[in-house]
Amino acid sequence: MRAMKTVMRRWREGTRDLGMSTAEYAVGTIAAAAFAGLLYKIVTSSEVRTLLLGIIKKALQLAG
Repeated sequence: MRAMKTVMRRWREGTRDLGMSTAEYAVGTIAAAAFAGLLYKIVTSSEVRTLLLGIIKKALQLAG
């Protein structure tokens, strides 16, 4: 039991600074927003729109 307490104490001491700082959080938020913008551009492009409409039409034809 004492060994388990020692392991847990050492683990807690080694994991004190696992969160992001404010600067890291800001960079992560900007990267996520940029990725979302890129995905929006891709999904709203005419090629992807045509592809998605084709998939939906085929699914509806199979359904009935």
